[in-house]
Amino acid sequence: MSDNQFEINVNPDWIKKYLSKIILAIAVIIVVFSAVKTVGPEEEGVVIQLGEYNRTVLPGLNFIIPFVETMYKIPVQRQLKQEFGFRTSAAGVRSDYVKSGYGDESMMLTGDLNLTDVEWVVQYRIVNSYNYLFRVRNAEKTLNDMSEAAMRKIVGDRTVNEVLTVGRQEIATSVEVLLQEMCDEYENGIRIDQVVLQDVNPPEPVKPSFNAVNEAQQERETLINQAEADYNRVIPRARGIADETIQLAEAYALNRVNGAKGEANRFNSVFEAYVKAPEVTRQRLYLETLEKVLPKIGNTVITDESGSNVLPLLNLNKAIQNPAP
Repeated sequence: MSDNQFEINVNPDWIKKYLSKIILAIAVIIVVFSAVKTVGPEEEGVVIQLGEYNRTVLPGLNFIIPFVETMYKIPVQRQLKQEFGFRTSAAGVRSDYVKSGYGDESMMLTGDLNLTDVEWVVQYRIVNSYNYLFRVRNAEKTLNDMSEAAMRKIVGDRTVNEVLTVGRQEIATSVEVLLQEMCDEYENGIRIDQVVLQDVNPPEPVKPSFNAVNEAQQERETLINQAEADYNRVIPRARGIADETIQLAEAYALNRVNGAKGEANRFNSVFEAYVKAPEVTRQRLYLETLEKVLPKIGNTVITDESGSNVLPLLNLNKAIQNPAP
């Protein structure tokens, strides 16, 4: 025998004695590993026996019949999601997204025949593992197609301005309701938790023009708001001045009317008194008139018919104290 060759002498009796035991041990190990299944805390195990549903097992350690039964683990307690128009490449504090290659599912036609790029996320849970596996073939793909169809229907009923601005929340809510109705109709065992519009933009070729239109609309709204502010500042003040003028005029008119009525009533009262006693009234009016007139005419000399006793009434002492020049 050369240096590069060697021989292994195997006893045929030893092989015959232990080969069956080795094969049996390997078979037992395979059967044990095939029979023992661990279901996670967020999962349910659906056991299929010879291609037919048999039972649903709870989380924990479970056993199945090898080569006869098969188990599918369904994450019934976990929130799942599907992304449209993009895919998350790396999740974390700052997640990374990939958008290239997914434009076909996000490009949509609005009700006013404009194109818009809609990216959204569908968050859902599996609430019935049996329906999820057996009512619909490939429930994940079916849900994907239903989500896209629902979004295109809702977006197609609205204008591009609604989709891009004020109507985003309404669109997400409408898609969520419609998608849940479709899931109930298909009985796919899925409950929709939320539909979120991740991003809505006009197509890249028209984005500059769209931004210019938005800026013009914002400037228009700003000017309208400024005009309304000026209106609210000037008009109420002018109305206040007008109301004040009207009130002053009404007060003046009321005062004049009341004064005229008072004078008329006074005249009527005097006239009634005069009618009752003309001489007394005439004498009283004469005396009152003299009381008003005499103080205004300076020195007064009153004489009797004969002209006597004039000097005491002339107040000559005052004239001597203040001689005329």
